[in-house]
This record gives sequence, structure tokens and C-alpha cells, in this order.
Amino acid sequence: MIRINLLGQPRPKATRAAVPLEATLQIVFLVIAVVAALGFLWLHWWQMDRDLRTKQRDINRLQGERAQLEQLKVQIETFKAQKRVLEQRIAIIEELQRNRTGGRELLDMVATTVTRTDALWLTSLTRKGNSLTFEGSAASINAVANFITQLKRSGYFQKVEIKESKQDERNTAVQTFVFTLMAEIALPQSKAPAAAPPAKKG
Repeated sequence: MIRINLLGQPRPKATRAAVPLEATLQIVFLVIAVVAALGFLWLHWWQMDRDLRTKQRDINRLQGERAQLEQLKVQIETFKAQKRVLEQRIAIIEELQRNRTGGRELLDMVATTVTRTDALWLTSLTRKGNSLTFEGSAASINAVANFITQLKRSGYFQKVEIKESKQDERNTAVQTFVFTLMAEIALPQSKAPAAAPPAKKG
């Protein structure tokens, strides 16, 4: 249908409803707040993720160091066990060295000491470590005393002690005395070498 304007007046234009300024600002502030909140959450997440990665690296490093320390601990325990074994062996060797006073040299010294003592005979010689036990018989108590003196003068024995000395009742035809002596061996390496006599001035 065609409409004709007979009055000759201009046709009014259609008007749009205006949006209030306050509502616009609220929307803008809301958008800004949402964006800021999202930015803050993202920043917080990024920091936490960075800290988590750093802590994970520290944990991995500490676990590696712990594994190395465990290996070192095992090695140290092994070395300690080996050290104990070696110390035991060294102690045994040193004990053998201390007790390794030559048997031949010892017998020679005892024989020499006996031959320097008149009217004395040895019937038993027992060694236990550095201790010697002499058992024998003599024609007199003086012979036993002379034997003790010879042992001390030899420099090969120390702490010579008489344990027993009595008359032998089994042999009534001849007066004899049985005795038991104790002495300690003076190790050759512990004795200082004899000083050489001073040279005579010509």
C-alpha cells in the first residue's frame, strides 16, 4: 500500500534507546577485572610452575648426590674392613717378629751361660712368648746364684727371678739342689749397639 503525506510535514526519524554511561563503565571495569584476574592467575601459575621445576631439579640433584654418598659409604666400609684385616695381619707379623728371637741364637746363649757356671745342669727349658722357664739342678745354692748372675750379664735376658730352689730329696747319695727360674728375653732389636772403643791417639 502506498502512503501519501498530504500535510507536507517531514516524517520523524526512528530514535534508538541510549545506553546509560554507568552501565558502560561497569562493563568496562568488569572486563578489566576479569582480564587482571586471569593475568594474576597466569602469573601465579607460572611462578609456581617455575618453583616446582626448580625444586624438582634440586630433588634430582640431591638424589644423585645421595646415590654417590651411598657408593662412597660402601667403599669406605670396604676400606675399613680391609684396614682391619691388614691391621690384624700386621699385628700378627709384629708379634711373630717380637717372638722371632732366633732359636739357635737363644740356645747358643743359654749353652754359653750354662758352661760359664760350674756344677749346674739344665733339665728343661720352656718358652712362652718372651718368657723363659729354666729348670735344672746344681751342686749348691751358690751355683744357682752364679747362673742367675751369668744370665743377667749376658744382656740377653732380663727380669731374672728364682721361683723355687730346694734340695733334691730323691738323690740322697749326693747333695744336689733343684731350681726353677723365670726370665724374659731381651729382644736384639731393642738393645742398643755397643759403642766402639775410642781410637788411641798416636
